[in-house]
Amino acid sequence: MLNEGRLIIISGPTASGKSTLCRRLALGPQVKFSVSATTRSRRDGEKDGLDYYFVSPEEFKEKISKGEFLEWAKVHGNYYGTLHREIEDIVSGGHDVVLEVDVQGHSQILKSRFKQISLFINPPSREILINRLRDRGTENEEQIKKRLGIVEQEMALSNQYDHHLVNDDFEIMLRQIQKILGYSSNYHG
Repeated sequence: MLNEGRLIIISGPTASGKSTLCRRLALGPQVKFSVSATTRSRRDGEKDGLDYYFVSPEEFKEKISKGEFLEWAKVHGNYYGTLHREIEDIVSGGHDVVLEVDVQGHSQILKSRFKQISLFINPPSREILINRLRDRGTENEEQIKKRLGIVEQEMALSNQYDHHLVNDDFEIMLRQIQKILGYSSNYHG
């Protein structure tokens, strides 16, 4: 029987680079990406079943009532959650699974039976975070203000994570994470 994989939990404030990091880590042979369910609207270029499982609020609530989520939370007015079946399939195959979750989800996962390592990704500064949000072009000023209001709450819970990194230079941060995870120097994530 293969060794069971572990959960690599990635959290951090909005626009800290979490999604990009998860996609890069999942390029390597040891890691698979867990596709989360969400009730938020699909952004340009996103594909159902690849980026997220896009579901209605009613469908999401039904999955909650059936206990289908390892973790779930309501963030920025939308529901997000990690499905048990996604995780079981990946770790039982001996792969690590990268999870992009908020601080609420992380606290739920801490109670699970899975081996795990958690990483909190910080932007270099609040100003850079604001610029990244604006440059992304997916939120209006009111939505940006709402997201920034949550940043302090998230940062206050960052002490629950195994490792803290600053995404000032993405490639340097990625190499640091590969070392933390014990991946070889020829890892191509």
